Formats: sequence, C-alpha cells, structure tokens
Amino acid sequence: MNWNWQAIIKYFPDLLSASITTLELVIASCALGLIFGVLLGLWRLSPVVWLRAIPAMYIFFFRGTPLLVQIFLIYYGLGQFDAIKQSALWQPVLSQAYWCAIIAFTLNTSAYIAEIVRGAIQAVPQGELEAADAIGMSKLKKLRRITLPRAFGIMIPAYSNEVIFMLKGSALAASITVAELTYKAREIMAATYLNLEMYFAAGVIYLLISWVFLFAFRQFEHRINRHKYYTPTHQS
Repeated sequence: MNWNWQAIIKYFPDLLSASITTLELVIASCALGLIFGVLLGLWRLSPVVWLRAIPAMYIFFFRGTPLLVQIFLIYYGLGQFDAIKQSALWQPVLSQAYWCAIIAFTLNTSAYIAEIVRGAIQAVPQGELEAADAIGMSKLKKLRRITLPRAFGIMIPAYSNEVIFMLKGSALAASITVAELTYKAREIMAATYLNLEMYFAAGVIYLLISWVFLFAFRQFEHRINRHKYYTPTHQS
C-alpha cells in the first residue's frame, strides 16, 4: 500500500477550514448547553417531587436515546408539522441543517451537564453552606456566592470531558449535510478514493482540537481552584 503524504498536505488546509464549522458547532452547543444544564440541574434539586420529575424525564430521554436519532428527529421530524413550517422560525432556523445540529447538540449536552451540575452542587462541602447560613446569607446570595462558584470548581473535569464527547459527536452533523470536518473528509474521499489518508488527517485535527480544549480547561481549573494549590509562607 502506498501512503500518499502529498494528498494529505494538499487537502489539509481544506480540512482545517471545515474544522471551523466543527468548532462553531461545539462551542455554541456547549455554551448554550451549560446555561440550560445549570437551570435543569437546579430544577432537579427542587424539594417538590413532581417538579423534579419534569427535568428528570427530559434528562432520561436525551441521555437514553442516541444523538443521531435526536438529530434526525429535529431535522427531519419538525418539518412534518404544519404549525412549525408556518412559524417565523422555520425558514431562518429550523429548515437549516446547521441550526438543527446546534439545537440537537444543545439539548443532548444540556441533559448530561444537568446531572454534572446536580452532582457538583451536592458535593459542595456542607460546612461552607452552614457558614453562609450562620452569617445570614439569603438563599439567592448563598447560591450566587457560595454554591455555584464551588460547584463550578468541582464540575470542571467532568464538564471538560463532556465538551470532548461533544467534539467527537459533532461528526454526526455530517449525516444531515452540515459541512463540518468529517463531511469535508468524506467529500474529498469521494473525489480521490484516499480513504485512509483523509481519515488520518481528520483524526489529527480532532486530536489537536481536543488538546487545545483540554489545555484550556486545565488552566481554567487551576485558576478557579487555586485555593487547592495555596502554599502558606512560613515566617521566621
């Protein structure tokens, strides 16, 4: 078998250009998913049983069904309803594969992030919450100043893993013709028949993006949890 390095070098810029769409999908869906995930995670901690059941069913559905099925349900399924096709959102958003992919990714990742947030909040040391109560903090102020900041510090490793999972899952957007990295690699393969070389080049780009994300999260985690790395200076 002859390995065609020249083709990899030739088409690598095209794959890099397509990876911008991949980054857009991942960053947009993970940012929106974080917002919805925090709200769902807080909702899951409601003391009212029937209120907890609503986000629980949402989380169960999106964690229990394949992401590809969710993409198809949104991209192909929504168009089956006349009310949706006649709505103001149909033409600019819901009829476009790009936006349908972002919606599907956001809904999916928010379900996972909600459980990460719920677990992180429950892992906040009880003593810190009791101290906030002791000095008379209101529930809202305690949530804003104590619970959520500490929970974010705890959840960063799990959230970074979810971002990487979403990066890999973004390849499924190619199934609805979104011109992201995997779609572009397949397009080049159809023209050149260089399957192995193009998959290799795409894999290298995915690895580089993953490394950048992991490095950024590692730095952010070190900064937000800097109290863990504090070393007191001893005075003589």
